[in-house]
Amino acid sequence: MDLWAAWCGPCRVVGPIVDEIAGERAGSLDVFKLDVDENPEIAIRYGVSSIPTLLVFRDGEEAGRVIGALPKARIEAKLDEAIGARA
Repeated sequence: MDLWAAWCGPCRVVGPIVDEIAGERAGSLDVFKLDVDENPEIAIRYGVSSIPTLLVFRDGEEAGRVIGALPKARIEAKLDEAIGARA
């Protein structure tokens, strides 16, 4: 889940990277985007205090978290670590 806001510069950097990863992993990964200004209760529920934050879930449980604007390779490495490397 990509937690972001329209006013957030780093979010605008990470957003297209997340979209690209979602396209490349379509069928094996579901990606959801959540505007924290429109859904503050969800950000609070997951303890998100900085955006962009990517929450990675596996079997309904949080398996990893990526905070900040990182390059695609680092995001993918953290994603693979959280859910297991791609086959």
